[in-house]
Amino acid sequence: MPDLRFTEQPLSDWMRTDAADSEIVISSRVRIARNLQHLPFPMLATNQQSEEVLSKLTDVLGYEDVGRFGTFHIVKMADTDELDKKVLVEKHLISPNLASESRNGAALINEDESVSIMINEEDHLRIQCLYPGCQVKEAWQNATAIDDAFEAHLDYAFDDERGYLTSCPTNVGTGLRASVMMHLPALVMTHQINRILTAVSQVGLTVRGIYGEGSEAIGNLFQISNQITLGQTEEEIIENLHGVVLQIIEHERAARSRLMNESMLRITDRIMRSFGILSYAAVVESKEAAQRLSDIRLGVDLGILKNPSIQVLNELNVMTQPGFLQKKFGEVLNAGERDMYRAKLIREQLSTD
Repeated sequence: MPDLRFTEQPLSDWMRTDAADSEIVISSRVRIARNLQHLPFPMLATNQQSEEVLSKLTDVLGYEDVGRFGTFHIVKMADTDELDKKVLVEKHLISPNLASESRNGAALINEDESVSIMINEEDHLRIQCLYPGCQVKEAWQNATAIDDAFEAHLDYAFDDERGYLTSCPTNVGTGLRASVMMHLPALVMTHQINRILTAVSQVGLTVRGIYGEGSEAIGNLFQISNQITLGQTEEEIIENLHGVVLQIIEHERAARSRLMNESMLRITDRIMRSFGILSYAAVVESKEAAQRLSDIRLGVDLGILKNPSIQVLNELNVMTQPGFLQKKFGEVLNAGERDMYRAKLIREQLSTD
């Protein structure tokens, strides 16, 4: 049986610590894509070849220099039921692609869930490091150290001109994707968000939803990440992202100040209405829950609400997702039932915090 510790609790341990700018930056993530030399990329690999990749990568865990990064637990997709895989996606520990389409796919997850190494996803190896708040530099330092430890025992696919070779051409070069998850309600409310996001796209960055490429930005949560992996060093990519994020933080803070100065009654009414609806509603759809939880988070950040805590709001962001709802209540739920249980769960959390 697979180790299901990672699907039992909604909040990863790494999210329980305070960090800089965490009222706006929910999390920072760095992902490094690598492939092994002389083996086909996962989409072209036979079952035997993907098994060989899995064996090589799990064997590396036995080396002392890799072991210093802590204990990793192997979660094989073939041994994990669909509901647990959905929860792992909702907690950002694996990608939707690994959950649904991988052959001999697996994830190596450390104790506090801050490191997740996906095997046989789009590439043979994807090292992901997660940190709370605006800590993209720290996430990069940890990810590259883990990458160096793995590379000491593996023969990576590398070209002198193109850099690290990856399944998707957009990752060729450094193989690096760095991103931050930002809560930007004031920029949305003051109608500045489109201008900001347009400016972001002009400096080599892109904006995605909470589950990455192709996903929708809901609850005023936006994932800002680098778009270019070739022609820049890893350090340049990280510095560019970090600098832009700091500017967006300042714009969001200025927009929040403007709301408080010019629209105090209106913003307070909106926040209190969302708190009241979620405190008493019998049915809440997923998008409405995300939007109203965003309002409540803003209310806490602005000092309009004393409760709930940010930790409870972080938990609710995961607990209200379809997979975790079904996991918590122990049954398969249709859309209507999920809306009912979502409302029940939110009511309970808001009344006890």
